[in-house]
Amino acid sequence: MHSVGQVTPQSRHFAEPLPLQSGTSLRDYTLVYETYGTLNAARSNAVLVCHALNASHHVAGTYAGVEKSEGWWDNLIGPGKPLDTDRFFVIGVNNLGSCFGSTGPMHVNPDTGRPYGADFPVVTVEDWVDAQARLFDALGIEQLAAVIGGSLGGMQALGWSLRHPDRLRHCIAVATAPNLSAQNIAFNEVARRAIVTDPDFHGGHYQAHGVVPKRGLRVARMIGHITYLSDDAMETKFGRLTRNGSDASGERPLRYAYSTQDVEFEIESYLRYQGDKFSDYFDANTYLLITRALDYFDPARAFGGDLTTAFAQARCQFQLVSFTTDWRFSPARSREIVKALLDNRHRVSYAEIEAPHGHDAFLLDDARYHALLRACFDNISKEAGDV
Repeated sequence: MHSVGQVTPQSRHFAEPLPLQSGTSLRDYTLVYETYGTLNAARSNAVLVCHALNASHHVAGTYAGVEKSEGWWDNLIGPGKPLDTDRFFVIGVNNLGSCFGSTGPMHVNPDTGRPYGADFPVVTVEDWVDAQARLFDALGIEQLAAVIGGSLGGMQALGWSLRHPDRLRHCIAVATAPNLSAQNIAFNEVARRAIVTDPDFHGGHYQAHGVVPKRGLRVARMIGHITYLSDDAMETKFGRLTRNGSDASGERPLRYAYSTQDVEFEIESYLRYQGDKFSDYFDANTYLLITRALDYFDPARAFGGDLTTAFAQARCQFQLVSFTTDWRFSPARSREIVKALLDNRHRVSYAEIEAPHGHDAFLLDDARYHALLRACFDNISKEAGDV
């Protein structure tokens, strides 16, 4: 198995306004994307990879001259890997509202000549799906062999099966849910409050003041990161170890910090490191937009809360995957989707994988998980007559 090697992002500008679920529209927008592999003559082997909250179009490969620039799903995608680029033409698209190239809050609003900032319109999962469909229109791809995504990306994959049911043959939704629970919305709200109450936020127009609300971003990332790990994974990795190497739960004497504000435990150090790193590359308005898109996703809402009725319009085959220790998007939420699909007599397979890593398991190189996806894509390739 090999990497796809060095890759280069591409972009596509759209002048025609994109109608949004909020009732407004977005005009003069650009989508940034990357492709790996070769589109076959029949244009039948395209696979869309949808990204989660803090990821991007950079799904696989590396950038020339940039250290540690592997794509966020590089362990899954490439020659000989489960999503084999010798068979499939793989596309990663950066969502609108992101801070990694596609039009978002940091870009100039053509109506004002100033950065959008807090004035960037609210976007939803459905809006992202519609924008992606326009990109495939421009690329001359009428139907996708598959759409795959984990977490928020899984919601987009589900959205594809409902918004454009005839334009994909397979939907692979990993570690996702049909909507967010109240607890999940609460986590998102606490993270958002950390950002908007940062003195450097300036109502979302911090660019005009030449500052970044890094303190809020740090706390938001720390909150999020706690929810991505299972209790077992956190205990195994950190336990009650302190930075001086002692174990606060053991018999060795604990060397107390000089101040209640000092970093004492290893888990504190880890979370602060993650928060610091995140605040250096992510945009605060983007964080607010994307967590709201998470909150709003609920395909059953238009059908009186009936998920079975919502999925009646789907046409593709489904593969759902969940992980036993994922408490943010628990297996029970995937089973809700499976039941709705079975009620409609749709073709669906479901795998519940025992893994200790929590929600982050969908990003990791778990042998059983990757074997499952390899088998799934083998079957998709054979069905398409590509092997």
